Amino acid sequence: MEQKKSTGKKLTLMALILMIFTSVFGFTNMPRAFLLMGYGAIPWYIICGITFFILYAFMMGEYGAAFRTEKGGIYSWMEKSVGPRYAFMAIFMWYASMIIWMVAVSNVILIPLSDLIFGTDTTQTWSLLGLSSTQTLGLIGALVVLVVTFVITRGITGISKVTNIGGIAVIGIDSLLFLGAIIVLISSGGHLAQPITSAQNFFTSPNPSYGTITGVLSFVVFAIFAYGGLEVVGGLVDQTEKPERTMPKAIIISAVIIAIFYSVGILFMGFFTNWHSNMSGSNVNLGNVAYLAMQNLGYKLGISFGLGQQGGVVMGHWVARFVGLTMFLNYLGAFVTLSYAPLKQLIEGTPKELWPGSLGKVNKKDVPTVALWVQFAIAVVLILLVAFGGETVSRFFNDLALMCNVAMTLPYMFVSIAFVQFKKKSSIQKPFQIFKTMRSTWIAAVAVTLTVGFANIFTIIQPALTGDWASTIWMIVGPVFFSGCALALYWRYERNKRSSGIGGSGEIKTQANPVKAQ
Repeated sequence: MEQKKSTGKKLTLMALILMIFTSVFGFTNMPRAFLLMGYGAIPWYIICGITFFILYAFMMGEYGAAFRTEKGGIYSWMEKSVGPRYAFMAIFMWYASMIIWMVAVSNVILIPLSDLIFGTDTTQTWSLLGLSSTQTLGLIGALVVLVVTFVITRGITGISKVTNIGGIAVIGIDSLLFLGAIIVLISSGGHLAQPITSAQNFFTSPNPSYGTITGVLSFVVFAIFAYGGLEVVGGLVDQTEKPERTMPKAIIISAVIIAIFYSVGILFMGFFTNWHSNMSGSNVNLGNVAYLAMQNLGYKLGISFGLGQQGGVVMGHWVARFVGLTMFLNYLGAFVTLSYAPLKQLIEGTPKELWPGSLGKVNKKDVPTVALWVQFAIAVVLILLVAFGGETVSRFFNDLALMCNVAMTLPYMFVSIAFVQFKKKSSIQKPFQIFKTMRSTWIAAVAVTLTVGFANIFTIIQPALTGDWASTIWMIVGPVFFSGCALALYWRYERNKRSSGIGGSGEIKTQANPVKAQ
């Protein structure tokens, strides 16, 4: 494809950092971690942050600086490090999973909106034109996808504005958590709501369900996946201001801050939350724990400010509404980023002959417009099928979601494995390097690959341990099915190339720019 100069505004360091925060950092992961493990979550977040996230971020920084002119993101990185077939299998698996993620989140995004408006989740009672709540949520979810798609068509400027708001919202809710927890701690005379009596508190869980080896291992998987999403910004290198410096700097700054925020945030949860008093009830679950925990923080702040019992309750409700606002904005920012970046990498990185008609066409704002609206149509059809299709279709979508559980994170392993080959190729200019020797490269690649590999293996076998063999089978089927589809598409592309006599044997022409010195 003929390259076009982007007419849009370039991403600055701060804009990129906010975009990474929106894509990676999940505020709800902190109260959820405290619910599952208490202070015992902190060491695992630190370990996973080091063995996976920080090392992975360093790899992303090196890749981004080296392939600073590429439009294809992680596809281009893997294609030029290992090969096109390898890269296409990984990117296709990742993108297919993102489509299912879009369908699932289209409804979830409405829960914080309900908390903002009503102070609690009322989505199960919503009804339009006599439709059931499920059907109503489906229609609103389809509208959300339409709005997100329209924003993306405006180019990187519109996308950046939404993700900036989402990133600022995340920082806002984190600031409330940290400052509020300190105020409560000071007003209580330094007494922690969840006492720390010994070092044992950082290695055990107050939750009986997570006192076994199986429970702890399942939490480790939860901690690893809390750090996912960094590869999304790979496709934005070409739209970044001074990418050889800005991209690695943004990735590393964001990774370090996110890793610290998670651990410190879990610790601060104990300043105002007693696990047995506030989190052991049957009404507390992973879906609502963030709102209940922050509502409790608001209540404690009200008491600290001398507002009394009633004033504390009112303040708690307003804090819960603020959480709803920030979570809605964060979800919206993540939705925009994850609806655009994976598609951009899939279309602009891969050979244009893979896509029929004008599907691979990119407009002047670097948006694959035709592919974007096709993506919209697929997502909306799935949303409406789930909403109006009844129990059978809902079960089918649940199976699809299970297929994507592992398929969504396997590409992390593809990227880390390709990193070794990337470092071996002296023909690739590397203006930024953290791993200066092949020994350090191998250590990092093996650490990341084994960490993600363990998480995926345990995710697959965990349902079988409780007798749910169907879920285990579907999670195995997912990567196999998506890999098969990718290989079939690529085989068809290669066959057409050979039959047309274009490009010669084995020559691959992609839409991305060649690797060259700047």
